[in-house]
Amino acid sequence: MKAFLNKIEYIDQEILDKYISYWTEYTVPKKTIMTAPGETERYMYYVIEGIQKSYYLNEDKQHVMAFTYPPSFSGIPESFLTQTPSRYFLETITESSFFRISFEKHQELMQEHREIETLFRKATELVLIGMVQRHYELMAFNISQRFKSFAQRSPHLFSLVSHKDLASYLRIDSTNFSKLFNTIKI
Repeated sequence: MKAFLNKIEYIDQEILDKYISYWTEYTVPKKTIMTAPGETERYMYYVIEGIQKSYYLNEDKQHVMAFTYPPSFSGIPESFLTQTPSRYFLETITESSFFRISFEKHQELMQEHREIETLFRKATELVLIGMVQRHYELMAFNISQRFKSFAQRSPHLFSLVSHKDLASYLRIDSTNFSKLFNTIKI
């Protein structure tokens, strides 16, 4: 975790060690809903092991928004940051292990140490950049381009996540996803 945070923003290592000391281990079985619509995200998670997905339900159909896996943060970001109810789900795909920190402790440490606040501003900027890129791809790319872009960026997920979830994430019909999967070398 320390190496991951240092790549985002290198800060005084004593402050970083203190900050990390407040994160606790947390393990969740596969197919566990960690956060549901209407619940407020009380923790920020750092993924040690496992894969999770965030999704909306519309007319009982899942619309996958994101996958998280090591090394990355997980949770419902806007619910955590604003302490308002989530509008979507966070669910484990596989058994998952995390370090987590409560909203209150995270806020306290950011107020105490400007460097931690800067670190998480930069982490939030990276999330925003990724979301803008994903939005661009969903709006501007055809299904083949979306598939190819994903295959270049995250080829490992083809063997770790169901093709149904990947098709949902890419906003590609399952039949078309299968055709693309069978024609493109990964």
